[in-house]
Amino acid sequence: MNKKKEFITENCEQTEKIGEKFATLLRGKATVCFYGDLGAGKTAFTRGMGKVICPNADVCSPTYSIINEYKEKGKTVMCHVDAYRITDSDDLYSTGFYDCIDYKDCITVIEWSENIPYAIPDGSIKITIEKLGENKRKITVYGYPCEE
Repeated sequence: MNKKKEFITENCEQTEKIGEKFATLLRGKATVCFYGDLGAGKTAFTRGMGKVICPNADVCSPTYSIINEYKEKGKTVMCHVDAYRITDSDDLYSTGFYDCIDYKDCITVIEWSENIPYAIPDGSIKITIEKLGENKRKITVYGYPCEE
């Protein structure tokens, strides 16, 4: 059963570590939607996920490319989407977003999910990151995968 789980981190490295642990619990295809202000830690969390999902990749923000695809053994295993500059559904369609969410056994990570509520698949995991201070963050995961 999926559940809500909260974390407090004191720095970027701790946020990445939470992302790593979270990624170890994902099985097969999943969509992870981030919500939070600029500089909250969405990319740091995603970098942590990438260390587990695609350890040979240098995961970075796709701010200008909109989507970064990461492959392992020739197969796309993670799509990292930055919807910050998406203004409408035509914009989103032109990025190849819908191809990403259709990939089999691929984790799709979406930053700025609030900009594309119409495109978020049912059953997506939602993560909010709140700034509690310069480096301190409150991370809330809705739909946290259960540890086995």
